[in-house]
Amino acid sequence: MKIIGRQRLHDFTRKHADARAWIRGWIAEVEAANWKTPAELKARYPKASILRDDTYIFDIRGNNYRMQVKVRFEEAIVLIERLGTHAEYDKWT
Repeated sequence: MKIIGRQRLHDFTRKHADARAWIRGWIAEVEAANWKTPAELKARYPKASILRDDTYIFDIRGNNYRMQVKVRFEEAIVLIERLGTHAEYDKWT
């Protein structure tokens, strides 16, 4: 899968260094993945929440942070939309 929005990941880890290792691991796994369906993504990340319009929420570091992405399976693209603390996530609409 190709990740779009890496700068958001970089900026987030500069501010939240404790999430850096998790995000690095996630990047490596996503780049190596070839998910064709939501079920394949959920098989690897069973705690990821599926929202509408191919949008997914990942819990980072024991649910301390959240990451919202959009996955386009047919194009093999993962778009990083936003990251934040759990408190910030509660305010997202």
